Amino acid sequence: MISADEWLARGRQIELLGHQIFYVDEAARDDSLGTILLIHGFPTSSWDWWKIWPQVNRHYRLVAMDLLGFGFSAKPSPHDYRIMEQADLCEALAGSLGLEQFHVLAHDYGDTVAQELLARQNEGRGVGQWSSCMFLNGGLFPETHRAVLAQKLLKSPVGFLFRHALTKNSLNKSFDKIFGETKASQEEIDVFFELFDRDGGRRNVHRLIHYMTDRIEHRDRWVGALSEAVCPIGLINGNLDPVSGSHMVERFEEVVGSEHFIHHLPTVGHYPQVEAPESVLAGYAAFLETL
Repeated sequence: MISADEWLARGRQIELLGHQIFYVDEAARDDSLGTILLIHGFPTSSWDWWKIWPQVNRHYRLVAMDLLGFGFSAKPSPHDYRIMEQADLCEALAGSLGLEQFHVLAHDYGDTVAQELLARQNEGRGVGQWSSCMFLNGGLFPETHRAVLAQKLLKSPVGFLFRHALTKNSLNKSFDKIFGETKASQEEIDVFFELFDRDGGRRNVHRLIHYMTDRIEHRDRWVGALSEAVCPIGLINGNLDPVSGSHMVERFEEVVGSEHFIHHLPTVGHYPQVEAPESVLAGYAAFLETL
């Protein structure tokens, strides 16, 4: 397993829009087939991708950032964390690195950021040109997002109080509920919590949860982005996920269309890249081969 310190050593800091942002940028080890921008979920970080990173990095340049308020990036407080700002930061990084054409691989909270970025692509005003976008489990549709109790409490008026109850033990219990048949190891929980809590991260979690409200407010724009996508899109979904599992895929097929690439993982939950990296790699490789 790659430790948090090892992941930190692989990346660097850059100032974007007035904030220090951590990112990892590694060239393809063999013949390059392009670039992939990876966008992580809530409440974790770019470290989430470490299990699939080496294999994908064989033929693709990989760029992954810690979004504002997460991982090794700045965690300003007080701060009004919104999806629009996270999308601005992703574009600022892509512009700074000169990414002209690239794929996007997103998960959870990162799915919502990717939906906003995709809407901009569809409008012809995004940074660079997308070759494709693959979504892992996430709340693509607010009407099918089944928030867990911790999310509901954080979103409530007493969220600023509940944040203090978020411990490593409570994170472990929450992850047990959203993972499938394979649970996170204690070592993985240790890193998840270390990066979540780093630099006082817990003090912001009730503000970061505002993405659930953003999803409702911008529902038509972000769902429309999927239906009007100017690049190929697809899903890799852990079907046992109680938050955005098979019920979310059914909604995707109903609203966006069943003709898109969809790869089901029947025994997997909310974190496919952590729970079943080989299955995610197989599905993603199959998707990329269709392009």
